[in-house]
Amino acid sequence: MRYFSRDRLTFDLDDSAGPEAGEAAPGTDVVVLLHGWPQDRRAWRAITPALVADGLRVLAPDLRGYSPGARPPRPSDYEIGESVADVIALADEVGAERVHVVGHDWGGALAWVVASRHPERVASLTVISTPHPAAMAWAFKHGDQARRSAYQVFFALPTLPAAVMRRATKPLLLRTGLPADHAEMYAERMAQPGAAQASLNWYRAALPLRRMVEERLGRKGTSSPRPDRRPKNAGTIVPTTYVWGRQDPALGRDAAERTGVVMRRAAEQAGLDPDAVYRFVELAGGHWLPETRSAEVASAILDRVRSPRPEAGQSAL
Repeated sequence: MRYFSRDRLTFDLDDSAGPEAGEAAPGTDVVVLLHGWPQDRRAWRAITPALVADGLRVLAPDLRGYSPGARPPRPSDYEIGESVADVIALADEVGAERVHVVGHDWGGALAWVVASRHPERVASLTVISTPHPAAMAWAFKHGDQARRSAYQVFFALPTLPAAVMRRATKPLLLRTGLPADHAEMYAERMAQPGAAQASLNWYRAALPLRRMVEERLGRKGTSSPRPDRRPKNAGTIVPTTYVWGRQDPALGRDAAERTGVVMRRAAEQAGLDPDAVYRFVELAGGHWLPETRSAEVASAILDRVRSPRPEAGQSAL
């Protein structure tokens, strides 16, 4: 497969299906890799060979806003539920009852929500850099995450950020530690007509997700509740590994360590062994771990994928 479609959108896709005639054998485990901003599916190309060599089928899509055929114009088109549906549509397209979901940055935020809303479709979860949504909300109030995330206010403005990022993407990525070859690749994509604006719509659409998390935490001062669209079986814990770089300038230790509190507490409440449900892997790196720590990230993914799945229990969200 080189493309898949949903709701009149067409997504570009890397499909690494194993060594036999380019096709995965029936029953092959499927891994779905979800990139962040302003990356694309090429962020995973140093990691994919290790996963394929272990017998996995690896699907790495360009998410909505990044594929030229999947750039709807409205910020509301980037509400997290739409991207969740994109991931499930991809799993359906390849006939996978369950997939192993891996996400980085915005792809990590998406991965948490896919596992929360559709745990019956997620065999395991590996999230890179992005804390659990509840941990992120906690760190905004109790830690330094509000300062670290202040740039998001600018990114959520209607038009100015896109104009700036068409020129400033490469210097920004280099300054935050991304290797020059990747910075050049991603900057070229952001310079395409409509690409920067579409990618920043993820930030403009983020308020409903934050509101949902705050409501689940019982915060005061939130707006009226939104309908809970999760399925009734959204109470299953998905075995999870969280990979974090200690030099990450955007996502700090407060939220990273709180992720462990959230996940381990959920496991204990469900009567499960927290060590079987959750692992934390801290790396000596910054934010761009798929590109700069690819071997260690691949190892963490494989360790999670090949670990026994604990008996289902209660949700962490």
